Amino acid sequence: MTSSAAVVTLDHVSKRYGPAGTPPAVSDLSLTIPAGEIVVLVGPSGCGKTTTMKMINRLIEPTTGRITIDGEDVMRLPAVELRRRIGYVIQQVGLFPHLTVAENVAVVPRLLRWPETRVRDRVEELLDLVRLDPATYRDRYPSALSGGERQRVGVARALAADPPLMLMDEPFGAVDPILRDRLQNEFLRLQAQVRKTIVFVTHDVDEAIKMADRIAILQRGGILAQYDTPDAILAEPASEFVSRFVGADRGLKRLSLGRVRDLALTSPTTARVGEARADVRRRLDEAGAEYALLLDESDKPIGWIERRDLSGDDGVTPDDATPGSPTLQPESTLRDALSAMLGSSVQLGVVVDEAERVLGVVSVDAISEVLRAPAATVR
Repeated sequence: MTSSAAVVTLDHVSKRYGPAGTPPAVSDLSLTIPAGEIVVLVGPSGCGKTTTMKMINRLIEPTTGRITIDGEDVMRLPAVELRRRIGYVIQQVGLFPHLTVAENVAVVPRLLRWPETRVRDRVEELLDLVRLDPATYRDRYPSALSGGERQRVGVARALAADPPLMLMDEPFGAVDPILRDRLQNEFLRLQAQVRKTIVFVTHDVDEAIKMADRIAILQRGGILAQYDTPDAILAEPASEFVSRFVGADRGLKRLSLGRVRDLALTSPTTARVGEARADVRRRLDEAGAEYALLLDESDKPIGWIERRDLSGDDGVTPDDATPGSPTLQPESTLRDALSAMLGSSVQLGVVVDEAERVLGVVSVDAISEVLRAPAATVR
């Protein structure tokens, strides 16, 4: 288990909590989780998804079958050593309240007796990676953090010892929907950089479709109903159970397979605070446009200005702009983007980078074109 990502194999794994004859919580489960992929376990309550995940790090031990990580049988490894090699992120984060952010992130490296300078450097690196400024956050306690900030610290802690495998149990379930979407996007961005093997448990099929490279849909009793890529499951459900579970709106769910970054963005006519109105009018005339997107000094969007509101020659002010367009991230799914735009007063979404600088705009029509495209083209 020395590589940056591990292959996990479950070979005819079962878990029974009572004597022989008791219905199993997990029944004869076999699947292989490729290195560097996110595999999401999803299914109704009582389907054994959390039990399955906890058997991988031996918080629960299988009744029968074999689980290996890069070919090593987890039952032959000391449980404590095994768990120190696996990152673990849970819904309520589980930060130690009496430790600072830096001390929380450093827990496993210190247990592994890393030199203190290496620990300190790793903490700084990871706080940067999850976009928490070390100078601002390293000495804070969990009680001084928002829910989203605590979740980011939890992810940093899970990555601290550079584990090849991470287990994530409903990691974003305790935050509000808007923050949940942003955290999901942030995590997908992070995964593109670190490429860990991740076993992710959720009850939400939409989250599974958004996050997963592969999805394992489990029925009650821990029976594997289908294990495949999200697009394959949406295109060809393996059974009536899978079809019902993913929902009748499978066509609309296809939009969760695409990302805003997959679309060709349009460059809007822009204006900046303080700029002469005559200059903005001239650019609108040249572009044949009626609206300009007002940006602040950091290129962050403020809102839209209609041409008819640009009379006079004084400078443009923030009060001239009408907010309305939702801001989208390149990692946002097309389904989330469409939902945000339909709920706004402007049928355009402003796509921003990690510093909230404008990258371009996307329209409802552009996403509708994807929905009308053949299934094989959506990915």
